[in-house]
Amino acid sequence: MNNRSSSGSILQGQGVFTCGHSFHIWVAELLAELASRAGIRDHQVAGTSAIGASLALQHWDVPEEKNEARKALLAGRVDVLTLSCMTRPDEGIRLFAKLAAAHNPHVRVTLQELWLPEDRFPFDPLHRVRKSVEEFNGATLSTLKPPHEAYFKVMEDYVQALNAEIGRQVVFVVPDAQATLALRERIIAGTAFGLEKQSDLFADPWGHPTPPLKVLAGYCHFSVIYRRSPVGLPAPALLGGNPKWGEPLNRLLQELAWKAASQHPLSGVN
Repeated sequence: MNNRSSSGSILQGQGVFTCGHSFHIWVAELLAELASRAGIRDHQVAGTSAIGASLALQHWDVPEEKNEARKALLAGRVDVLTLSCMTRPDEGIRLFAKLAAAHNPHVRVTLQELWLPEDRFPFDPLHRVRKSVEEFNGATLSTLKPPHEAYFKVMEDYVQALNAEIGRQVVFVVPDAQATLALRERIIAGTAFGLEKQSDLFADPWGHPTPPLKVLAGYCHFSVIYRRSPVGLPAPALLGGNPKWGEPLNRLLQELAWKAASQHPLSGVN
């Protein structure tokens, strides 16, 4: 059961099961570290299901005897199920959400709004167009906003319709993409504390995240799952690999994540 404070923040450590691809699966370990740094001692990694470039449906379709996600949900021992999909929602989200809701009245399912791979929507992982990570540097807010706005509408219409079908809010949005856009705006303006180019956020032309972008996403997930601000937490180990990624950058990532989560109408954060 989710114990909450009068402010709405979650006080009790959550059992979190994570299903996703390489833009998401690392959230499980990072969330555990952030919870520990926040003094949440009973946070649990309830399990993970990792499939490259996957739809949520592929995690649902894992054979029953090997499907640890469905086993955990059926047992009612998952507080939060985190999901991600390759830019378009798919039937696996609905199947997981309905199963989770049927076996735990307090369960929450989070859906990552992903920074768009290759800055494209729709994105087809089988037909990639970028050849160099440096191509991210040519983006401006005016070129980034239209594909992201189209993506947000599709995702959020889906979440609202699914919650209406279930009869209560079970699925919540984690606004990684909104926080990423805000960070890219700061990079373009030259005020991102150790990040000089937009390509500093991406490990390859597709858009896999470097440590600063992983940490930003981790703070977004922490904000939504625990409904509390990450501002003030010590920097996670991921930021220790580069002397440029000091406390000013850590603080900026925290502030951008909390702003995105607290302003998104489907995050559940008040």
